[in-house]
Amino acid sequence: MTDTAALRAIAERPGVAALFAALGPGNARLVGGAVRDGLLGAEVADVDAATTLSPYEVMRRCGAAGIRTIPTGIAHGTVTAVSKGETVEVTTLRADLATDGRHATVGFTDDWREDAARRDFTINALYFDPATGEVHDYFGGLDDLDARRVRFIGEPLQRIAEDHLRILRFFRFTARFGRGVDEAGLAACAARANDLMALSRERIADEWLKLLALPDPEATVRLMLEHGLLAPVLPEIAPDAHMRLEALIEAEAAAGIAPDPLRRFSALLPGDPLVAEKVAARLKLSNKARKRMASAASRDAGEQPRAMAYAIGVTEAQDRLLLAGKTAEASALEGWAPPRMPIGGGQLIARGITPGPLVAKTLKRIEQRWVADGFPADERLERLVADELDAAND
Repeated sequence: MTDTAALRAIAERPGVAALFAALGPGNARLVGGAVRDGLLGAEVADVDAATTLSPYEVMRRCGAAGIRTIPTGIAHGTVTAVSKGETVEVTTLRADLATDGRHATVGFTDDWREDAARRDFTINALYFDPATGEVHDYFGGLDDLDARRVRFIGEPLQRIAEDHLRILRFFRFTARFGRGVDEAGLAACAARANDLMALSRERIADEWLKLLALPDPEATVRLMLEHGLLAPVLPEIAPDAHMRLEALIEAEAAAGIAPDPLRRFSALLPGDPLVAEKVAARLKLSNKARKRMASAASRDAGEQPRAMAYAIGVTEAQDRLLLAGKTAEASALEGWAPPRMPIGGGQLIARGITPGPLVAKTLKRIEQRWVADGFPADERLERLVADELDAAND
């Protein structure tokens, strides 16, 4: 028997309860990740609801109940309701009228099963009705959830043809929830891998980085490489690159440093900054992400971790150290903030150096020695400065 205690607790949150009261008994149900994760006993932060009401009727009823609504995706039936600290996306039941692998034209329906049929995986097509306490399962999602099996609804090839991103989603959900892999789904994804080339690079990057952010995605990435899933869009990742990812995941755990998808992405790419920057640019990652991945690709872990962190930043230094397997050094940088240079050009001039190029040159030598000596202060810093002032005045 399905334990719905966690789902009832979600529905009883003040903001969620107020929303369902406004929409009326039987008109709305919790859906998707909130139901799936609640049944698994996982924390539920994002709450989604499905309803037989039109988006305009949702807004009308919420307005009458004093609940603020935002028409975030009203053309596709989605309204965001903000109620007593809770933000819930409420979507009218839909049916696909036309799909091209990237976008769908939808129509509204009042048929719950028809709405479920357009979703990707059985474990994402579960609905909970707070009015009755019942979980509605149209395609065996409860059994699949119990077995930790990620399975497409209906024919996998058809689901992929409707939205090519489901290839990457299949592997992300398998990495997160699966015990093993559904062979029918794997075969369909492998057969349609080239469909990924039709997707925007932003969508690919978003899904790919979500996968890499999971606690241990190495086995799933290895499976993707074995079946050629990444070759169409990420040909730079070699078939054996998963071994570097595995080593990095072990290093992150040993160092006590949180998983990071950009660092893991860097591990999968060749040790070439130009290649890393090119891949990051192709996926339209931010300039900051591009710079970080290029830095990690240099594979230069340096000899003095704090000196490296001072020069390139703590995050980039930890990336390089972890990729080099230097877990103790990476861990030692946790919480460390590079100090500011304690002396400036004005102070050198006040101590007798003639304004001009010599000031900058002397300051640079002081900084280099200060960093190399471990950022000394007080007497050690004063001796260092005095030495360089003497040299500058000779």
